[in-house]
Amino acid sequence: MTIKNSEKASKFLEMLSVTGLSIDDLVAASLGIVRPCVTVAEYLPQVEDASTDGKKRTYATYWRLLADHLGDKSLSEVNTSTLQALSLFAKTHAVKRSNSRNGTSAQESCISALRCFFSLAVADGLIEKSPAAALKKPARQLSDRRAFSDDEVVTLYKVTSTGGDDPILDTLLLRFHLETGARRGGALALRRRDLNLERQCIRLREKNEKQRWQPVSKTLLDALIEHCDARGTMAPDSAVFRHRPKQLDSEGIPITRRRYNTLVGRWGKSIPWVKELGVSIHWCRHHATSAIERIAGYGVARAFAGHSGGDEVTNTYIKANLGEVARAVAVYTGEPHPLASS
Repeated sequence: MTIKNSEKASKFLEMLSVTGLSIDDLVAASLGIVRPCVTVAEYLPQVEDASTDGKKRTYATYWRLLADHLGDKSLSEVNTSTLQALSLFAKTHAVKRSNSRNGTSAQESCISALRCFFSLAVADGLIEKSPAAALKKPARQLSDRRAFSDDEVVTLYKVTSTGGDDPILDTLLLRFHLETGARRGGALALRRRDLNLERQCIRLREKNEKQRWQPVSKTLLDALIEHCDARGTMAPDSAVFRHRPKQLDSEGIPITRRRYNTLVGRWGKSIPWVKELGVSIHWCRHHATSAIERIAGYGVARAFAGHSGGDEVTNTYIKANLGEVARAVAVYTGEPHPLASS
């Protein structure tokens, strides 16, 4: 009897595959649930509109890949094995760089993008279950990023300050990231009103729209204010980092992420180890956070970097206050700070 039922079930599933229906479709029909038939390509604009700028920058490539390969399929037709194959395609077709990891980073990002896409479709009631939920990310390899040596920092400053079309801007950017450990987004989002002279802090707006105050040296804060004055950044909501004003303009154009590409490109042309190691501006964040950890320990370094600490229970108890961060920054920069706790 069991064998006969098994055979019947197999034939039934074969019939379903021919019709293009799924078990979820039958369940929905039996419950009177009507799901609109939306294709992947039709749903993509809705996903993009519902995503932050950061997500769009990170996932846009993989969403386009999904639309190119499966755009004409309805959301309910897409299965896990097809998405797994797509993630492997992203891995094998990843751009080869000096610091590439055989495409595993591309595969990991692709899977994150697919999970984001289909989880939103579930939330919108277009499908019952996300086919991307069961995808397994590849094991993450250890990062090559590290702190710079003293000689490497000197070399970076030398190349940055002696070439390019705006060495003053580039040198300030390098100093800013080496001291604050800020992400690129934090620098690009920095406004004049985020420079607090009294508390000697800057306000960073970074990943996941989080905001925090970061203690800095008076030397850096004065340089940022001087840069604002020289480049016409007078309004409170004006971006701090700007190109030089053109002859007829009183205010320079704010920099974009492209400025970092130009700067790192200059490094790569003059410093062999920059290309060999795949150095980016994000290495400055590793450098600064490592230095603070050596000075004041893990808890302060975590607060300095703006990390939440993850799900580990111990992290609930290891929380550094602004004064502790300021004290570590004072040691790191060699300058006193008004918020440094005794």
